[in-house]
Amino acid sequence: MDASQLMFRPGLMEGERILVTGGGTGLGKEMAEAFLKLGAKVYICGRRQNKLEETAKELTEKHGGEVVGLACDIRDPDAINSMIDEIWENGPLTGLVNNAAGNFISRTEDLSINGFNAIADIVFRGTFYMTHNVGKRIIAEKGRCNFLSILTTWVWNGSAFVVPSAMSKSAINTMTQSLAVEWGRHNMRFNAIAPGLFPTKGMSARLSPGGRGGNSNNEMNPMGRHGEMHELANLAVFLMGPGAEYVNGQTIAIDGAGYQATGGTFWSSLQGLGDAEWEGLRAMIKGTNAKDKADRTTKPG
Repeated sequence: MDASQLMFRPGLMEGERILVTGGGTGLGKEMAEAFLKLGAKVYICGRRQNKLEETAKELTEKHGGEVVGLACDIRDPDAINSMIDEIWENGPLTGLVNNAAGNFISRTEDLSINGFNAIADIVFRGTFYMTHNVGKRIIAEKGRCNFLSILTTWVWNGSAFVVPSAMSKSAINTMTQSLAVEWGRHNMRFNAIAPGLFPTKGMSARLSPGGRGGNSNNEMNPMGRHGEMHELANLAVFLMGPGAEYVNGQTIAIDGAGYQATGGTFWSSLQGLGDAEWEGLRAMIKGTNAKDKADRTTKPG
């Protein structure tokens, strides 16, 4: 990300302590960089300690400040509790970004139960576990905290071929609206961002393997391009930083009007594929998953 494109004053987020799940790579890393650049102390978590340490070193060498990488499998409530305990030893969080996710394209009839759970355990359960753990501490200590979840425009219309993700992110959209009401009185805000196409390595490997995948073509977007990382980071800072405290319970799309134009789904590009093509895509996705699993520090319980 070109941090010079951030639209906020230096030091805006001084005194903030923000945890970004899935913060070692992709969109999480970009948002973490923006918070750091503007003065926040940033924690990033994920399942690959080596990647977290690499990202923390890169960002602090670039901007100064402090980034702490913590290996944690957010599918495990006990692991979450231990991580949050460690963070709280140096002070409470003032912000949590629920960015960790999992997704891949598949015909729903080809999904196994394990395949469904691979997505739902991270996106649905893991996001709730994180939010619940931090939220209870804020209530008990009468603190304050902003929560931001990274969703998709599928929360409004669903999407074929990514049903576990569409279901899970729709649930988190509902959580965002519900807790904005229930916990607003406890000095907590809940908002979400629904990005369109912001290409990352992980997204391309699982949602557009071999160049096949929905909303992966710039020509399908009314603006004729994908999103730039600084644009997403600016929106995240707006929702997480001071100055917009009355914004609560909202999910904001940032997709160049892609949702209005095409629905932002995978139907048009994948509905015509045959068995052999799906098998080829499945093999590419399995290869990506196997490589990622080999790099993980945390192991499933």
